[in-house]
Parts: sequence; C-alpha cells; structure tokens
Amino acid sequence: MKITKYHALGNDYIVVNPNDLESEITPRDIRALCNRHYGFGSDGVLYGPLKSKNSDFALRIFNPDASEAEKSGNGLRIFSRYLWDLGLVGDTQFSIQTKGGKVIASVDPSGTMVSVEMGKVAFTYDDVNFPVLKAETIVVKGQSFTFYRANVGNPHCVIPVKELPSNIAQTYGKAIEEDNRFASRTNVQFMKVVDRRTIQIEIWERGAGYTLASGSSSTASAAVAHALGLCDSQISVMMPGGIIEITLDKDFCALMKGPVCKVGEGSLSVEALSFF
Repeated sequence: MKITKYHALGNDYIVVNPNDLESEITPRDIRALCNRHYGFGSDGVLYGPLKSKNSDFALRIFNPDASEAEKSGNGLRIFSRYLWDLGLVGDTQFSIQTKGGKVIASVDPSGTMVSVEMGKVAFTYDDVNFPVLKAETIVVKGQSFTFYRANVGNPHCVIPVKELPSNIAQTYGKAIEEDNRFASRTNVQFMKVVDRRTIQIEIWERGAGYTLASGSSSTASAAVAHALGLCDSQISVMMPGGIIEITLDKDFCALMKGPVCKVGEGSLSVEALSFF
C-alpha cells in the first residue's frame, strides 16, 4: 500500500490513493497506518481522490480508530496539496465533496499555503437545532463548563475559558467527547480569547484524541467567538502546532487559510498488519 504523509501545523495525515489499491481500504489498514508504534503514525487517513457527481473530487476521511469523519479542515488542506503535487489541480479553485458537505479550495503557487471555503458554520448538533448560539452546561470530573455547539459539517463543542493550561484537553476532552448528550460523540475545543482578532485553543478530536492543530476546530471556535461578540470577523487561531487564519462573513460562512508540509512517501508492509 503506497502512502504519502503530510502535516498541517503538526496535525498529520496519511493520504491513500484508491488507484494504488487492489481492493477497498479496511479498518484494519487504517488502524495499522495510524498507529504511532506499530505503523507510520498519523491523526487520520485521507482516502482519495474519489469520483464525485457534483464536485471535481471526492474524499473520505478516517480517524485513527477507523471511524469515518464528516469533515477535516487540516485534512482538506493536506488533500488539496496532494492533488497539487500530483498535478491534478493548478492555480484555480476546485471543489471537494466530503461526507460533511462540499468545499472550495485553492493552493498558492508555492504549494505551502492552502485556503479552503469551509461553508456555513451552524449552531446545530445532531438532532438539536438552535436558531442562535445557545449556552449549555456540562460537569466533567467535578468541573463545570459552559459550552456552545457548532457544526462545520462535523460536530464541535466549544468551551470558552479564562485560563488555558496545556493539559486541559487531555484532562477533560475524552469524557466530554463521549458524553451521552452528544449522540455521535463530539470534537472538543477549549478556547481563550486573547483579543478582538486572536483566540487560543486546545483541541481534543473525536476518534483521534489530543491534536496539535485542527482546521475545523479553528473554524468552529472562531465562529463561536464571533457570535458571542468577543472577536471580529477576521480571527487568528493560535494552537500548539501554529496559527490558522479564519475569516467569517455575515452569514458565518468561513474561509480557512493555513500551511501544509509534505513529510514523505512510503509503503505499508503486509507484515505490519499482523499486529492488528
């Protein structure tokens, strides 16, 4: 199995092209690829390009536990760069269909910066539909948090905090992700507002765990900060891995821009699968 690995601010993904496989990728393959001790190690697998009836390309996104994600901002930037590296796209915009909706992407001439129109951020979640942002409360490990639901094609739980210790996501993230009020589990962001144009977040991703950066998490957090009146429409999102720029229009449609780095290429040995 031929693979290509990239990272976007330390959030790393492995791209598997279905044209390089004799059969469909399996959950066992995904777990082997993502495992950081027995495989190559990554925060997920990007499976594409696939054919699409209404977009230039289609993409499936898998978490390390082999569950399928609806959308990933960093994953989409990485996949866009992969298409650019293959010469399948150039300096014009192109569309990608995901399980969480269609996005429009573009790659700068150097290939190192990618912009993705992430679509409209909705303050909805699973079967819950809030016409406006709504505060809710959750108690985890004896700690009470106020949170806001946001959907960027995938579900998010954004928790504003005054202080942002580096271990906050590792401490509370998993319990919040798996709380039974979230029917499909959730991505979790702890968010500190720095100023009108800057926020800082720590991230726990559904099916992946603690990650250094996340494009959809950045988008959801920026949208919540703006909806609460705490930030303007152009927001720099600071994460342990680096900074992503988010621009929101009046309808909360989001444009995300950030870097992508190619790590290298390789192939997965059949022998590696014996551990899974």
